[in-house]
Amino acid sequence: MDVYTSKDDPAMTAATVSPLPEDKQPLVARLIDGLEAPALQWLSGYLAGVAVQRQGGGRPAPAEPVSVAETQARLTIVYGSQTGNAKRLAEELGRRASSAGLVARVVRADVYPLRELKQERLLYIVISTQGDAEPPDDARTLVEFLGSQRAPKLDGLHYAVLGLGDSSYPDFCAIGRQLDERLAALNAQRLLPAGEADVDVETVAQPWLEQALQHAREQLKTSTPLAKVTPLRTARSVPAWHREQPFEAPVLLNQRITGRGSDRDVRHLELSLEGSGLRYAPGDALGVWPTQSPALVDALLRAVQLDGEMAVRVAEEERPLRAWLSDRRELTQLTRPFFSAHAERCGDAALRELLQPASRDALATLFSRWQVLDLLRHHPAPWTADALVAALRPLAPRLYSIASSQAVVGEEVHLTVSHVDYALDGEARWGAASRYLSGRSENDTAPVFIEANERFRLPADERDIVMIGPGTGVAPFRAFVQERAERGASGRNWLLFGNPHFDSDFLYQVEWQQALKNGQLHRLDLAFSRDQSDKIYVQHRLREQGRRLYEWLDSGAHLYVCGDASRMAKDVHQTLIAIVAGQSGRTAEDAEAWLNQLIQQGRYARDVY
Repeated sequence: MDVYTSKDDPAMTAATVSPLPEDKQPLVARLIDGLEAPALQWLSGYLAGVAVQRQGGGRPAPAEPVSVAETQARLTIVYGSQTGNAKRLAEELGRRASSAGLVARVVRADVYPLRELKQERLLYIVISTQGDAEPPDDARTLVEFLGSQRAPKLDGLHYAVLGLGDSSYPDFCAIGRQLDERLAALNAQRLLPAGEADVDVETVAQPWLEQALQHAREQLKTSTPLAKVTPLRTARSVPAWHREQPFEAPVLLNQRITGRGSDRDVRHLELSLEGSGLRYAPGDALGVWPTQSPALVDALLRAVQLDGEMAVRVAEEERPLRAWLSDRRELTQLTRPFFSAHAERCGDAALRELLQPASRDALATLFSRWQVLDLLRHHPAPWTADALVAALRPLAPRLYSIASSQAVVGEEVHLTVSHVDYALDGEARWGAASRYLSGRSENDTAPVFIEANERFRLPADERDIVMIGPGTGVAPFRAFVQERAERGASGRNWLLFGNPHFDSDFLYQVEWQQALKNGQLHRLDLAFSRDQSDKIYVQHRLREQGRRLYEWLDSGAHLYVCGDASRMAKDVHQTLIAIVAGQSGRTAEDAEAWLNQLIQQGRYARDVY
């Protein structure tokens, strides 16, 4: 179905007269206020890239070349991040290094000058693995370059890699391991084993950062810094509420937005941030710390025949077993480390066989269906309370794309949450955070924090945007359209949305229709997959509108994709390759290279999970 309509920073002294118009100078001051060195370095590269594009160039302008003496006297930290964790850890390492008197720079992978790699003497890489062994979008070029014949020998380089991933996927931290092994193959010297951090990132990351900093001190202790570095700000502005200290946000509204007859329970939640001081931008995510269902905790305790009131000590903290399972341990997602530990305890040959490389697909299928409780029930094994808590993965917050513009809703934040709820062996199973949030009533609270997503931002100028968001992937685009309408942006907004049924699954239908009527949304293409005999998805609508889509992109539009990484995002990407090839006469390989160039320029961004 198609529905459419047309419709000077005061702290800086300039040596020359600024070329900026007077009305733009306060905007620049506001933009850089509070930013630290890593963010300012990235911003300078981004703006240089914009300048090149507007002068008719393509790729962002590379950073200015540096001398060999400079590279030998500093630590370079390169990060590739999809959700922000790798960026956060890289910047933390950079701050620690600077505080220790070392010269350090933190660079996002897609703006790192690859020509400098053969000059580097100390390089740390912090990188995540996405879904099925894929690099984050901002590190694709770096990973491809290092894996190619063009990569130079790195005999003088000392390096270390910190990988981030999710052990519920078979290829846990695959990209981190790949880069670690490749750098060694290029004759670089490994300083410490590659770190492999699970979704409870800090457990592995913090010890790794300490070791990395110590090695950096040793490597650079004979080097003389080129200049004393003075911090841009005497104190870093840290929000009062953050990941380790979340804000208890009152629930203002919890409303089901799928209709009668839908097999999906999708909720629109509105939470109050009043008094928190928390700020967010369209494209950011809200982190939520869930609590496990008491019914699930009770069932698990029965399965292992343990008393929930037994005291369990971890490090310096002692709590009842029930409390550890309720709000400190992951129960709804199986992980390879726990599966392996349980296989050893029960001595089941079939479980051990599933851990072999040849059984990768079978294990992935099992992980997609079973939770911890199912493994414990189907393959009983003796566990002590201490061993169980030690083996289970620490509970991690869930990130939800924010579905509101703060410029419109003020001290509120809105979410679009699909309640993961299914039956297995005749019993209910659910997702930890979606069940927790779906069960929150008005006047309840939820512990939350803001997770910035700088790779998923509206264009700073008035360019057109294309938004592809089936299912709950539409959430950030509600924020995008609200924001663009509030600031009176002149660029056109095109949304492609899909779900099973028009009558019951058209999320925010009234809002989209009103946005079309008001000229805030200029085109809306819909794909309701099960309203006809042949299933229709958003990629089918993309093909139908291939000519128009390519014209928008070729004219400078920004493209955004949000939703499921395992299937939808891959299918959409392959469809985009076919469209670009068909409309431009490029080969499929050149079409993909063109799309990768858009990724590098920040014009093709994905928020996938």
